[in-house]
Amino acid sequence: MRVLILTPTALPSVTGNAITAERWRRLLVSKGLYVKVLPVGQISASSLREEIDRFRPDLLHSHHALHSGRLLLDPEVSGRYGSIPVVVSPAGTDINGDLEDQEKREIVFGICHYSRAIIAQGRGIRERMERLLPGLGGKVVHVPKSVMWFGESVFDLRSACGWSREDFVFFMPAGIRSVKGNLECLRALEALHSVRPKTRAVFAGPVLDVDYARRFEEEIKRLRAFACWIQEIPPEAMRSAYGGADVVLNASRAEGLSNVLLEAIASGRPVLASDIPGNRWMILGDNGGPCGCLFEPGNTGDFVRQALRLIDDGQLRERLVKAGLAMAGKWPDPRTEADRLIETYRKAVGLS
Repeated sequence: MRVLILTPTALPSVTGNAITAERWRRLLVSKGLYVKVLPVGQISASSLREEIDRFRPDLLHSHHALHSGRLLLDPEVSGRYGSIPVVVSPAGTDINGDLEDQEKREIVFGICHYSRAIIAQGRGIRERMERLLPGLGGKVVHVPKSVMWFGESVFDLRSACGWSREDFVFFMPAGIRSVKGNLECLRALEALHSVRPKTRAVFAGPVLDVDYARRFEEEIKRLRAFACWIQEIPPEAMRSAYGGADVVLNASRAEGLSNVLLEAIASGRPVLASDIPGNRWMILGDNGGPCGCLFEPGNTGDFVRQALRLIDDGQLRERLVKAGLAMAGKWPDPRTEADRLIETYRKAVGLS
């Protein structure tokens, strides 16, 4: 089977979408499929036509309903390649924010109607999608998400920023854009630093929103006494990078199932995350207790309160890590994710 995965970004860009698409590519290739990942952020419908003609896929996987779906629904593409089955995997913004905008809603609904299967990867996401996409529930398929490390290279997070072993380091790996809350998190960390001067913050991720990133960079420069921005950590070194942090941050306003949270928990790091549906069930755990703390989005006071709990209570951090590792031990492995993807693809192309 030949599969063309369309995604907003792909390696070497280090974003959540890129990492997910690359994980799928590696897993599927290991199972004997021919897979190409195509970043669609800057391409036109005519360019996509050329790629399809060149690669001749049996199936198109639209990762991110809005950005990839916009191209697939273009008459220049759908009119010529309507016979090629489509599978769509909506992103967190697709199901948590974009449905509130009429134009974006039409694209998300349109590609979901057009597809033969809709992939949901987190607990509760399937139910939410069935509720948000009435009449399409029969298409929604659960494909469990796994953690896959791309290598074991060493990256010393503290040395890269000049922080010492005595500093308490918060680590936020995320592309710089509004929905990730990087700037707002930095300002909340400024308030935290004023009461705990040993607090340090490391942000890691590429620019995804130029205007937003410009404001973020200005603030990073102003707060460089305790804050550092690394635009790229090699994917093969991420496991090492997590190990250099005391707490991993997620300040998103919308998430499906965050790669960062999965990786942080599997790395034995406590997390501090925004209290949104995509984060909540992961942080609160599954009978084994929470593996992190939640803060109210936009509430600096609550962020500081939760962060202080993590800084001041070493036993709390140990309990969160223990619960997180126990939870991670129950997660499906990458082979299971690959098998479920292939099963979904085979049904979409009529092979089973």
